[in-house]
Amino acid sequence: MKTILIIAGTRPEIIKTAPVIIELRKNSDFKTVYCLTGQHITMAQEALSIFNLVPDEDLNIMRPNQTLNMIAESVFAKLPPVLEQHKPDVVLVQGDTTTAAMAALACFNMKIPVGHIEAGLRSFNMNAPYPEECNRRLISVVSKYNFCPTDIAKQNLLREAVPADSIYVTGNTVVDALMLIKGKYNLDNYNEIDERIRKPFVLITAHRRESFGKGFENICEALKLIALKYPEYQYVYPVHLNPNVKEPVYKYLSDLKNIVLIPPLPYLKLLVLLKNCEFVITDSGGIQEEAPSFRKHCIVLREVTERMESVNMGMSELVGTDVEKIIKSVERTIKNNINHNVTKNPYGDGHASKRIVDILRKNV
Repeated sequence: MKTILIIAGTRPEIIKTAPVIIELRKNSDFKTVYCLTGQHITMAQEALSIFNLVPDEDLNIMRPNQTLNMIAESVFAKLPPVLEQHKPDVVLVQGDTTTAAMAALACFNMKIPVGHIEAGLRSFNMNAPYPEECNRRLISVVSKYNFCPTDIAKQNLLREAVPADSIYVTGNTVVDALMLIKGKYNLDNYNEIDERIRKPFVLITAHRRESFGKGFENICEALKLIALKYPEYQYVYPVHLNPNVKEPVYKYLSDLKNIVLIPPLPYLKLLVLLKNCEFVITDSGGIQEEAPSFRKHCIVLREVTERMESVNMGMSELVGTDVEKIIKSVERTIKNNINHNVTKNPYGDGHASKRIVDILRKNV
């Protein structure tokens, strides 16, 4: 029996590794060890509960006001003893967090094969998103198995001379996770999130550090003008607690009656809003992947994205933080009543986890 150790530290990593863990545990060929690093705590527990998962190991690395280097230091200190104890045949990491990158490097140092879930995403800008672009490039260098969500991701790796025989196009496991969630939970109770929320509403999420300062002021100015121009819509914004986000958002938007500012939401409640909104204004990479499963148009508050598939299909539009571009994109979306009658999410078909497990079974 081969031992597969899966590492996750943040809420998105837990959501995207959960279907893989569930699929692995169906298979008698593998012993599955789930290791939580604790890069997130409260959000991680909420995500674990959605899938009824309990980690086998918890590194508990979270410290107050921790920096990226503090995360790296903690992973290097606390992960190797766990690896020595379980002696995994493969370690799976997901995405592009500091947890994933440092775990992959620690495994490389110990000559343990690494499998990278969601490999090959590239923005081609080391500062956007930061530090994710650097993290995912680093992981690709040391990975033995690169599980790409799309063919574009595969081509990115081939251009970087990543060995072709290490690359597999599987789809993105977030689509698997959404299918599991849709089959288990009611995602229609949006008015239970906040009694002020009514249809039609637009979902807003914005928190990326690249936009701190002038960028966030521009976003807030655009949202203010949009809310005044289209008062028949509500604009529901779960506001990140980071002062670089919270302060400008409340300064510009708190007095507008049709803008509903609420605290950050658990993942299930965010999906409820995503399912029931008219369209999304976001800088989130995850929402760009999730929105097609709910047939929602995305206005993306970023200059570049590593998820070009939905942009190429017209399901997402890049507008950055330019006030005029944001307003014009919203105007087009409302005027044309953009609604994507697609039956296929370009990021996956819900079977990525099974493909990953089949590849591991044949090759490990």
